[in-house]
Amino acid sequence: MFDPTCKFLAETFSSDFASWLLGEPIALTQLSPTELSLEPIRADSLILLASDEIILQIEFQTDPDPTMAFRMADYRLRVYRRFPNKQMRQVVIYLTPSSNVPVLQW
Repeated sequence: MFDPTCKFLAETFSSDFASWLLGEPIALTQLSPTELSLEPIRADSLILLASDEIILQIEFQTDPDPTMAFRMADYRLRVYRRFPNKQMRQVVIYLTPSSNVPVLQW
């Protein structure tokens, strides 16, 4: 229920998400996760947005996921292999309240 709506918002209003998450308005275009494939990425809410200098990864989650740190590291390595000279910012946005410690990390 949340995933299609969040994906639509992030893809449609990517410069607004960049302003909010990166602190400056940057024109971003969608980067297909298949461009990073060693094996298929099976994330239901992975959004990769790219500019000439930076890649912004937005991951929407409804519930805490104990594998999130590993998944984020995996995405970062995949992006680095394909775009070694670009910066990357990764953000997980939890859509439901949680007191889970990993959810509260910066």
